[in-house]
Order: sequence, then structure tokens, then C-alpha cells
Amino acid sequence: MTAAVASPVHVRTIARRTGPSLPAAVGLEVRKSLSTRSGKALVAAATLLAPAAIAIAAGTASEPLDNVLGPLVVTGMLSALVLVALGVLSTAGEWSHGTVQTTFLLEPRRGRVMAAKSGAVALMGAAVAVVAAGLSALLLLVMEPSASWDGSARAIGMVAVAGAVFALIGAGVGAAVGNTPGALTGIYLLDLGILPVLQVVKPEIADKIDPGNAVLELAQGNHQALSITILAVWVGVALLAGTVMNRRRAVQ
Repeated sequence: MTAAVASPVHVRTIARRTGPSLPAAVGLEVRKSLSTRSGKALVAAATLLAPAAIAIAAGTASEPLDNVLGPLVVTGMLSALVLVALGVLSTAGEWSHGTVQTTFLLEPRRGRVMAAKSGAVALMGAAVAVVAAGLSALLLLVMEPSASWDGSARAIGMVAVAGAVFALIGAGVGAAVGNTPGALTGIYLLDLGILPVLQVVKPEIADKIDPGNAVLELAQGNHQALSITILAVWVGVALLAGTVMNRRRAVQ
């Protein structure tokens, strides 16, 4: 009688990712950005700059304000310009300070890291911009009681969009450049130097590429399709470049 010999059973090992879920990773990136002194300073500056500008403008105005829409959006853009730096620090700051090694060790999927950082800065940008716009609105309510509030809700909404958009642009450029001073210099040179000059010299060209002007147009209900396209292209190009360079750059 021959003994039966059991054939070996091959069990396929399934590797499971142990990293946090994307929402958890976004929350982690938010806490990381707010854990540094520079991050806290930028959030404070972005929150208080617009109300301070409103207070100065309303306090020194010789005539009462007709409508709050313009001041809310214009001063909201000041907050958005500060939030660019928050986005840059979230990505380029890791490369500048060498903490990217720990980040990629905990989560080797660089595209997922970029997605988490993008979600985090977008949430922070929108939230900070809304708080800044809300404080500005309260000041205007007290200092300009006779002003019209037509379009104010849309203005605050566009300020939130601007905060998220500019923070995302900063995150994308920061990841693409990998150097905090270089990324900040390039963005602010373009936003505060080249584009304003282009608005004077070639306004027909500037109106088709200027993200700040696109936000103003959206707030006023003008050229909405073009304005949305401009903002989408800026965010898309910045994040695409940041994702590609983030994957290719070697960790030193």
C-alpha cells in the first residue's frame, strides 16, 4: 500500500500598504505645516494682512465706500499672495531642510505625498482666506455702515478660491524647484513684477494669463469661463511640474 503524499500548497503573499489613508495624510501635512514657526507666522500674516489693509483704507478714506465687493477681493488677494509662501514651504521646505528623507521613508510613493501636500495647502489656503475675508467684512460693517453689500458673498467665495489656488501654485512651484528661496523669488518676481508690467504694456495678453486678474473677474461675474481656465491652467501646470520633478529628483 502506497502512502499518499500531500503536494505543497503555494500561498500567494499579498503585500499591504501600511501608510496612512489619503485623508489622514492630508491631516498630517496640515499639522506639519502648522508645527513650524515659519508656518504659523505665514498663517498669522495671511489672516491679519487683509483686515489691516481694510482698516487703514477705511480709516484714511475721504469719502464713504459705495460697495464692499472691491475692497474685499483686493485685500483678499494680499492674503493669497502670502499663502503662496505657505505652499512653497510645504514642498520646497522639505528639500531645503532635508526632512524629505523622512517623509519619503514613511511614504515611498512620491505621487501620494504630493497629493497629500496639495490637499493640505488647498484646505489651509481656503480656510485662512475665508477667515481673513470674514474679519475684513466685520471691519467694513463697523467702519462703512452705509456701504452696499451686493455681491459680498461671491466676493468672500472668490477670496477662498484665490487662497486655495495660490497656495496650490506655491506648492507646485516649490516641488518643481526644490529650493525655498528660489521658488519664492521666481513666483513673486512674476506676480509682483512681470505681470503688473505686462498689464500696462500688453493688457490684452496679461488678461489671458494673470491669475490675480482672473480672480477679480470672477468676483465681478465677468469672463467666467476664461478666468476659470486661467486658474485651472496655473494650478495644473504647477502641480504637474512639481509632481514630475518630485519623482525624478534624487534624495541626497
